Amino acid sequence: MRSPLESSYEMSPGLSDETKQSSLSVPITVFRASAIVATICACAAFLLFIANAAQRDLPRNALWEVVHNVCVPGQSEHRDPKPCLQVDLNGGIEGGFAVLRDPRGGSQFLLIPTTQISGIESPIVRGPKAPNYFANAWEARTYINGALRRTIPRDDVGLAINSAVSRSQDQLHIHFSCIRVDVSEALHRNEGRIGNQWAPFNVSLFGHYYTAMWVTGEHLSPHNPFRLLAERLPNATRDLGNRTLVVVGLTRKDGTKGFVILTDHVDKKSGDLANGEDLLDRGCRITAVGK
Repeated sequence: MRSPLESSYEMSPGLSDETKQSSLSVPITVFRASAIVATICACAAFLLFIANAAQRDLPRNALWEVVHNVCVPGQSEHRDPKPCLQVDLNGGIEGGFAVLRDPRGGSQFLLIPTTQISGIESPIVRGPKAPNYFANAWEARTYINGALRRTIPRDDVGLAINSAVSRSQDQLHIHFSCIRVDVSEALHRNEGRIGNQWAPFNVSLFGHYYTAMWVTGEHLSPHNPFRLLAERLPNATRDLGNRTLVVVGLTRKDGTKGFVILTDHVDKKSGDLANGEDLLDRGCRITAVGK
């Protein structure tokens, strides 16, 4: 069966072969031009993202545009994920993720799903077949080592996702970097208060009080923090968009390795916007402690 485009040339016998060939190339040229324009726009979005990273006036889909229109096609077509450091599509687009260095500098990185997910409130992240994005971020912490040119202990690393109120982008992204020195010290000093079930952690962390629980293991793969929050903290699913999640590596005094998982809730009256990223330190001052 002939395409409508081919049929139109049969109805116009006066056209030369050269003219026909030129006309046929127009849709292809337009398609290529559109693709180039899309790539340029996405690159411009990334440059804008870098230039204004400390501000709150960026389009809220800028991060998604960079990952979706630049990093993923670059990896898929040319094995070049730039400006991302990594694009993992082993689970397909729906289960993949990208790693991007935080444009604000320091030793902080972002893990971003390659499928569109708004944030902590999305049911996608806690479904039975959902990728464990926190586990992926934990394994990607080696990028911090690369930035610092040294291997830092697991207890010095933290992962965080902010509430919908405090985030600047509506594409899910997990921040990972060093943990603040004072936060690390508070967790280690009070490890006995952190049990296997969610309970208030009545110790101030950067001026806020969190609810905490402990999970055991060298890796996070058996524990999806999104699911633990939704399924094991009473009434959490009523208002997930107003919550933050923070995960910190912690080795107990008896040598048991695991993680402290922290959650906080927005309280505008007290000025608490559930910005878990505040517990991280992109300057990694913890690496100088004791020196």
